[in-house]
Amino acid sequence: MQTISDIIEQKIRPVLQSHHGDIELVEVTSDGYVKVRLTGACATCPGAQQTLSEIVEAKLREACPEINGVIPVYQVSDDLIRQALKILRKDSN
Repeated sequence: MQTISDIIEQKIRPVLQSHHGDIELVEVTSDGYVKVRLTGACATCPGAQQTLSEIVEAKLREACPEINGVIPVYQVSDDLIRQALKILRKDSN
């Protein structure tokens, strides 16, 4: 059986990279969920949820039917947080 990371590397990552995006495996939980982070263009794409279900989850379940699902992990960059705080504080610095 292929490992989750092998499936991501060989079957999912090339598809996402062809659209200037990428994927990072965050964790495989003990209860069978795969946590991933979409990066690059995929992180901000309006179709990210569709990508997760139709590409990521479909390919993972095809190779590993025991997977219960895929959970996206969202991470906001420190720079974006600083910019938001600046706006919220109405700080001109």
